[in-house]
Amino acid sequence: MGSTEQRQGAVRETPDQYGAFPHLTPEQLQELAAHGERRRTTEGEVLYREGEPFREFLAILSGTVEILQDYGGPEERTVAVHRAGRFLGELGLLEGEAAFDTAVVREAGEILAVPVERQRALVDRDSVLGDLILRAYLGRRYLLIGLGAGFRILGSCYSPDTLRLREFAARNRLPHRWVDLEKDKEAEALLRRFSIRPEETPVVFWKGERVLRNPSNAELARLIGLPAPSPESGRCDVLVVGAGPAGLAAAVYGASDGLTTVTVDAVATGGQAGTSSRIENYLGFPSGISGGDLIERAVLQAHKFGARLMVPAQVDGLTPQDDEYVVTFADGSPVRAGAVVLASGVWYRRLEVPGIDHLEGISVYYAATVHEASLCQADPVAVVGGGNSAGQAALFLANHASTVHLLVRGGDLNADMSRYLVDQVEGHPKIEVLLHTEVRGVVGKEKLESLTVEDNASGERRELRAAALFVFIGARPHTEWLRGVLALDEKGFVLTGADAQAAADATRWDSLGRGPLLLETTLPGVFAAGDVRSGSVKRVASAAGEGAMAIRLVHEHREKAGNLVRTAGPEGPRPVAGQSVSWR
Repeated sequence: MGSTEQRQGAVRETPDQYGAFPHLTPEQLQELAAHGERRRTTEGEVLYREGEPFREFLAILSGTVEILQDYGGPEERTVAVHRAGRFLGELGLLEGEAAFDTAVVREAGEILAVPVERQRALVDRDSVLGDLILRAYLGRRYLLIGLGAGFRILGSCYSPDTLRLREFAARNRLPHRWVDLEKDKEAEALLRRFSIRPEETPVVFWKGERVLRNPSNAELARLIGLPAPSPESGRCDVLVVGAGPAGLAAAVYGASDGLTTVTVDAVATGGQAGTSSRIENYLGFPSGISGGDLIERAVLQAHKFGARLMVPAQVDGLTPQDDEYVVTFADGSPVRAGAVVLASGVWYRRLEVPGIDHLEGISVYYAATVHEASLCQADPVAVVGGGNSAGQAALFLANHASTVHLLVRGGDLNADMSRYLVDQVEGHPKIEVLLHTEVRGVVGKEKLESLTVEDNASGERRELRAAALFVFIGARPHTEWLRGVLALDEKGFVLTGADAQAAADATRWDSLGRGPLLLETTLPGVFAAGDVRSGSVKRVASAAGEGAMAIRLVHEHREKAGNLVRTAGPEGPRPVAGQSVSWR
């Protein structure tokens, strides 16, 4: 927006959209004033800048502030305009990320500046103010995602590394835009400008000057301020492996109980729940809630109580040592933990169909979020699966696609899908349910054009036009790194409780005078919660409940004589409580 006419129009305050741009009451401003300072502003002053960390929570007392994307760049545009009573910032302020936009003073006035840490403490104490700010920041984050703000991923749609970076950004709900090298005419000029060779792609650009050539997920995390781990030697009371609903619940309850709690995840907070477009049967949300919203609230709640969340952090080793455990990361760095909660969840199973591999990430997906849906506007799509995930995906995609073919291998939609979802799916005019149907082949070289499907009752085959395929056919657990360490069932899920006791080495438990607790594995002090646990109910609510229960059992374990894996002498176990680990 560079013209005078555009700038004059920009000073009009942006209307509040879905609670994203609320006004603070005089009482709330007065309460904030007790924790900050009033400061005069000048026209053209930059209050915070894209790519730099937030240091203050800013409320406008007078004057006008414009929020800009790509400030000073060729694609500069207005995100919002705020006047007196509004506050600035977005979700990155609460989560320690860098800013994804820039705030510029358009009309001089006065602001109230509160240091971020003081503001976080105040929000924790004032639930009304906290909910107001959280709703606004969530709304602003999704507005930025919709605008394609933030960093750019420049890469080919056929590149596995492009898919990896796009998935990492989408799963972490990071504002970004993907530029397809195969379709964008200006991409080649951009590569020449920065002397980037084709083999160095994909490339991440931010602020027109910061360039990462085929970065790892950890490098991208550091670029935008995600707390990617660089663990130093230290320990924590509880290490939680996995940041889905079970892991985040364990983080919240562990930290709120005063335990030094660290939660790590290899990809993103949220797990499979974070990719769900709508969760309608979660207690307390009668109108439903998106997986992203639910996870963001849980992440902020964990931060509130002092839990440390690290993404991405790949765990690949668990070793008993003295009366604790040493957990090692893929980069070789270790951390000691008094107790461990395994909540690493599951991977969706891949569809075994000839020729499908080269279409994965291009037009074959294993999640249905706004990013995938935006690529199949007004086209027919197919969803494979008969469970709740497939039903939720079909309903979400029906808002974008012309037709959704729901392909179910069995003969009864009620067999694995909740009744409320069955009613909605069967009643939706854009959803066609095909029972006894399996995918036998895919057609399309650069992208999916159609599917070969078979009626498994009659053996009849036919072609089904589809521009995208979404697969939800079950899952396998993240437990390869645990084989030989603790007992797993035949499918790789972690045995706990009575099942663990049957498989455990009895001598390991003799001096405790007990067997494994309800969620305890064959290693004392190591617990499993959520989808990774053998026999668990694969529901968001039950996973969160198990995460909370695991912390209660950690306390019970700590009251006993120790982990019984110590290598020290007979003087007894060392106290579990101790110094907290340094992670930054």
